[in-house]
Amino acid sequence: MFRYLIRRLLAAAVIMLVITTITFFIFFALPSDPALLACGKTCSPSRLAEIKHSLGLDQGYLTQYWEFLKGLVAGRDFGDQSVRIHCGAPCLGVSFQTDTPVLTTLLQDFPADLSLGLGAAVAFLILGVGLGTVAAVRRGRAADKAAVGLALFGVSVQIYFIGLLLLYLFVDKFQILPTSGYTPITEDPAGWFQGLILPWTTLVIVYLAMYTRLTRSSMLEVFAEDYMRTARAKGLPAATVVLKHGLRAAITPIITIFGMDVGSLIGGSAVITESVFGINGIGKLAVDSVQNSDLPVILGTTLFAATFVVLANVVVDLVYGLVDPRVRLA
Repeated sequence: MFRYLIRRLLAAAVIMLVITTITFFIFFALPSDPALLACGKTCSPSRLAEIKHSLGLDQGYLTQYWEFLKGLVAGRDFGDQSVRIHCGAPCLGVSFQTDTPVLTTLLQDFPADLSLGLGAAVAFLILGVGLGTVAAVRRGRAADKAAVGLALFGVSVQIYFIGLLLLYLFVDKFQILPTSGYTPITEDPAGWFQGLILPWTTLVIVYLAMYTRLTRSSMLEVFAEDYMRTARAKGLPAATVVLKHGLRAAITPIITIFGMDVGSLIGGSAVITESVFGINGIGKLAVDSVQNSDLPVILGTTLFAATFVVLANVVVDLVYGLVDPRVRLA
């Protein structure tokens, strides 16, 4: 497993290098001039030349890319003698709008995404796998039909509809919960939990449908296998047959999807949920940076999200080895 982990980490490093290369040249080889975006509307030619020099944009693309890679490892400085901004490693650039290192901004917003994504992921995994298992065991019965109907509802509705409906019911009409938003858990644990109840619920409703249907279909396939009939014939308890033999074999595709979802949610893909509930996370930061044409922040959020998706896949591969002995033997 150790050698397998090393191989997967090396493969992840290569993937991140490819993603970094493609993303860099997409953003910095566009026809639009990043220096002009940073300079603003009232920009003189001399000021434009100064900004190009301070950002290193007066050099060739390959030189810029090499400086960007070096900044990821050792950091770099931006600006001239009068105004110099140090960007520590890993340096993702400096925002055109705030003159702040992109990584600093990302780390400020990251706790909100971590709390939102991880909390919702744990909830919809447990509930989805539980409902899907019950639906498979009770195939064709009332519980199965109810689970399938709930899954169909979750697939049909949109995040912004559910979010606004929950806000209206629990905040405006009945005033059960305070206005949603993110409060750091270190400042107010109770406020942190209350502010995330509705965003968590929104994401759970949407993602629960997929996990319920996926678990149900996987469990039904496993129930048809010969070893499941053998386990029943041996007189094993029903819970042992379903959970130990059935669910363990059926959970592999669920782990794959779960890893991707967790990585993307923590990386800022819950942008609609953040916008509806007023949470200042990485997803909302990415939208704001697009509106402001802040290319370094756009590049940074893209690489930040890609990093978590790649790392989540590495973790998924390791979990495979724990769940399925065949992976360890291979």
